[in-house]
Amino acid sequence: MASEAYRRIYAVVRRVPRGRVATYGQVASLAGLPGCARQVGYALHAIGEDDPLPWQRVVNAQGRISRRAEPVMEQVQRQLLEAEGILFDQRDRIDLARQGWKPRAGRAAASGSATIRPR
Repeated sequence: MASEAYRRIYAVVRRVPRGRVATYGQVASLAGLPGCARQVGYALHAIGEDDPLPWQRVVNAQGRISRRAEPVMEQVQRQLLEAEGILFDQRDRIDLARQGWKPRAGRAAASGSATIRPR
């Protein structure tokens, strides 16, 4: 069973549109968890293989795919993103200014997000 924080993270990730990416920190902030980017990574790692959550749309603050314990998953993420039209430069980065998700202002507040501090 997912914690309240994980449920909020998943709700934000579901909003990231096809062909766009969000950063771990951005997802954390929108979920009401500012400064908890690592918790987003833990939450995404906890989803099952058959979960339809678009986990591949979350990248690090440099616009790169984060390293995984299973390197094959890095390639899977890249292939899923490229299939959505995401472009990588010669240094394997995504231009966040062009392909980053820019949610409309007030959307997080409208979803009832309140800041939750991790223990």
